[in-house]
Order: sequence, then structure tokens, then C-alpha cells
Amino acid sequence: MQATRIRGILGYAGIALGAIFLPSPALAAGGLDLGILGKIEFSWAFCMGIFSIILINIILSGDNAVVIALAVKNLPPKQRRTGIILGAGAAVVLRIVLTFCVVQLLNIRFLSFVGGILILWIAVKLFVEGAPEDKFRTQATSIWKAVWLILIADLIMSTDNVLAIAGACGGNLFLLIFGLALSIPIVIFASSLLALLMEKYPIIIYIGAAILGRVGVELMLTDSFIVKTFAPGKAFQYSMEAIGAIGVLIVGKLYMRWKMNADLKAVEKAG
Repeated sequence: MQATRIRGILGYAGIALGAIFLPSPALAAGGLDLGILGKIEFSWAFCMGIFSIILINIILSGDNAVVIALAVKNLPPKQRRTGIILGAGAAVVLRIVLTFCVVQLLNIRFLSFVGGILILWIAVKLFVEGAPEDKFRTQATSIWKAVWLILIADLIMSTDNVLAIAGACGGNLFLLIFGLALSIPIVIFASSLLALLMEKYPIIIYIGAAILGRVGVELMLTDSFIVKTFAPGKAFQYSMEAIGAIGVLIVGKLYMRWKMNADLKAVEKAG
């Protein structure tokens, strides 16, 4: 069953890539002018822009896929697919809005720092809810709760993705929209595959939570105020990111142990 699902996901990915890379006769004849959206043409600059955007999406969409996979892991299979599609689609809409104000947002003091703290909280929460140990695992969350967590995390974590795509599009609005839209199938494919693998290999849950812990600390240390005031070096940043990755797992484990002891005491009092 798992192998069939994975083959299905790979098949959909192949169809999507085929649609991207097989040009129509109209495009091959010399390009297509889309007015204010820019022009589709097979020039070196345009093709390099597409290649760069695809590469950026593949590299920078990993963190977002981890969030989605962890958020929908405990949902029933049908709701899981719906949650992935809703979460990824809504996240892209937020990215489009974010594209027009990302530069201004980057200059707001402590915005990235607070965002990093929120990511750490989400990392611990998702780790506890998807705990590999059956005695700690929580009941399946609601689909809207999962989508809400996905939106919050994606809004905080998508700044680098939006900036990189905006830089690679070279002022071509079509390439910008293409890059943001392309992130939908990539994130859906990656998160679907991760969610399936998490069921078979629970160690991936630990890895995913640790990745989010690292991202949270990275956001805190790259806040504009922190950079200007303290100018943390790379060695210090990498060390703190490692502490953040391990810290999420430790805090999650401590919380689960505390919750288990609290439940045992409640049962003893009731008995």
C-alpha cells in the first residue's frame, strides 16, 4: 500500500515536470508577449531564470514541506491529502502577498526574532503531537488546525524563498508568478512523501523537528536588530542552531514525560 502511494506521487510529479519542460509550438516560434506580465521567450536569460527558480524552489521548499508533513501526519489519509493541498495552496497565496511587502517587513525590528520563537514553539508542538512513541502520541488533530499551523509557519519561513525568487525573475512578472506557483506541486510532493515515510520510519519525525528547531534559531539570529547590534559570527550562529535543533527534541521529551506523570497522578487521584 505504501509503495503504491509513493509510486502515485512520483507519477504526478512526472506529469507536472513534463508540463513545465515541454513547450508549445507558439512558444517555440519566438515567444509570447503577455503584456504587463512580461514575455515568455526562449532566450538565455529567460531559461536561466526558469532554471534558477526551479532550483530555488527545490532547495528552499524543504523546511516548508517538513512543517506540512508533521502537521498532517496524524490525520486520516483522505484528510491528510486535503490538508496538504489546502495548506500548500493557501501558503502560496500568502507568499504572493508577502512578495510585495517583504523588503519593508525585513526592516521591522524583532519581527524575525519573534517569528523564530514561534517556529520553535511549532516545532515542539508538532514533535509532541507526532511522537513516535505510542504512549505519547496524541489523537489526530483537525484538518483546519493543521492548515492554521502550516500557514503560520510558512508565513514566517518563506522570506528567503520569496526574496530568492524575486531576485531570479529579473523583473519578469510571469517568472515571479511561475516561481511562486511552482512551489505548490513541489511542496505537495515533498510533504506527501515525507508524511508517508514518517509512518514507516519514525526517526524522520525527530529529524524534521530538529530541522525546524535550527530554522527557528536561524530566524532569531538573522533579525535585523540582532545583526546590527551584536553581529553574531558564523561559528556562533551554527553552534546556536545546533543547540536549537537538539533543544526542541529535549523540550519535547521533557514535556511528554511531565504530561505522562501528570496523567498518572490524575488517574491515582481518581482511583
